[in-house]
Amino acid sequence: MLLLFDIDGTLLRGATDAHRAAMHEALRVVHGVEPDGVEVRVPVAGRTDGDIARSILLEAGISAVRIDERADAVREVCCRTYARFSADLDLAPLVVPGMPQVLEWLSSHDGTALALVTGNYEAVAHLKLHRAGIGRWFPRGQGAFGSDSEDRAALPAIARRRAGRPGAPYPRSETVVIGDTPRDIACARADGLRCVAVTTGPYGADELSEADFVADGSDGLRDALTELLRISP
Repeated sequence: MLLLFDIDGTLLRGATDAHRAAMHEALRVVHGVEPDGVEVRVPVAGRTDGDIARSILLEAGISAVRIDERADAVREVCCRTYARFSADLDLAPLVVPGMPQVLEWLSSHDGTALALVTGNYEAVAHLKLHRAGIGRWFPRGQGAFGSDSEDRAALPAIARRRAGRPGAPYPRSETVVIGDTPRDIACARADGLRCVAVTTGPYGADELSEADFVADGSDGLRDALTELLRISP
């Protein structure tokens, strides 16, 4: 079974400050835009880095053509700046309580693979998990990231291709998305996947009711996955 985890709000809570600052610095450097002065009317939770950057830049009057032309530069500056801003960060206190134990439990079961599906750029994602002390459960070369596509809905299919064999993506029937926002549920559905939603982020159980399971914290996630995967608790 392939389990695709979101990061912000699912594995970590409150780990976005340095990430946001790095993105804003990238938009200043690449586009000369001051993001703090731009009103973004769409909630950012569950969106990809590229999608968030595009929303800020469009609100600031930057053309879509110019955004596309400089998207790689924004990503590169953001990732480089995040590495600098996060150099002395200890994100371990921001790991959702009980989540390392859940990851250890899942990794101990044969046939269960863990990977990421996150809107974070890939370099930012791995740095966050490294700073939080939980990176060892998520191998590089797997998963899908905001650097793969601005469209969150495209990411699960990318992750399945990476986890499968050449010409044979990991089966939909054996893949589950785990996240904390309606966008995580929507991206799972876009690829025909099941989803477990956790209430560890900004959304409550009622707002996540379209998921196959709604879990309250890491204990609830463990219970949901025990039932879903039919593995021993």
